[in-house]
Amino acid sequence: MPKVSSVVVPYAAYLRVYEPLAAFPEPERGHWARYARRPDRPSYQDELRRSLADLLPTPPVPVPVHESRDAFVLDVDGVVCVCPWRTRLRGWQALGELAEELPAVVLDAVLPPVVRRQAAQDYERWITDNPDARPWIRTATWQVPLNWFVLVSDDEREYVKGSGAPGDAGGLGGEAPLLRYRTPMVQARRRVARGLRALRDAIDEGPLIDGLVDVGRWLEEFHPRSLVELDYGGLVHVLPAGELEGDHSAADVAAGIEALRHGDGAAAGEAYGRLVERWRAVRDRRSAN
Repeated sequence: MPKVSSVVVPYAAYLRVYEPLAAFPEPERGHWARYARRPDRPSYQDELRRSLADLLPTPPVPVPVHESRDAFVLDVDGVVCVCPWRTRLRGWQALGELAEELPAVVLDAVLPPVVRRQAAQDYERWITDNPDARPWIRTATWQVPLNWFVLVSDDEREYVKGSGAPGDAGGLGGEAPLLRYRTPMVQARRRVARGLRALRDAIDEGPLIDGLVDVGRWLEEFHPRSLVELDYGGLVHVLPAGELEGDHSAADVAAGIEALRHGDGAAAGEAYGRLVERWRAVRDRRSAN
């Protein structure tokens, strides 16, 4: 595959769970233990390149033929934790969501209906034999879902400016900027529970509540000593450097929930307004051209 640039930039953010080796049964645990000692582990950019390369053949390959045996690895207080890519499973799930993301004529041009039908049939057969399967990674394009920010605290925010400016092609020439949060699983679950109580006391229903319930159920699938990571991923190349550095969306979400808890609708509205304005500007770039 020709190397167009050193960085692949899909405008997507990621929510990842890193589980300790003890959470995996054998022989998978042994595989990950050996994998974690490898000095040549691939990066998230390698994962993206492989996925994009599958779309080049004719017809394209929307879902890998075999499941990935790669993962992201972290040392969490001396405990090796891994986040399996599960690219094939995530590909199947993403394929099912494309109809809501793209117009039919565009979708048919990118992935012909016969290719999508075959992939859907393959997934139906596979999930019948693997009913408890779930991904360790969630992806969101052109946004970070507001319910993700409930899981983290502004104190856990990690921002690295990078040597290239995000928001333009110059950001591809140097070290990419980074914006992410990492939090222990127990903290993430506690924040979900507190957030749901505050939201349900203040409003009857809505997409924020539904999304938080969904992500909370997902977190319950993992080991309690896991680590949760919210990574802006390729979105750092959409936001200008000043806006990225000043982005404290987790703090705004926390402020809004705290205001609701105290019955301060005006303060909650102000926090929500900041979030809506910030993320509408990002999503608007999706159709700017």
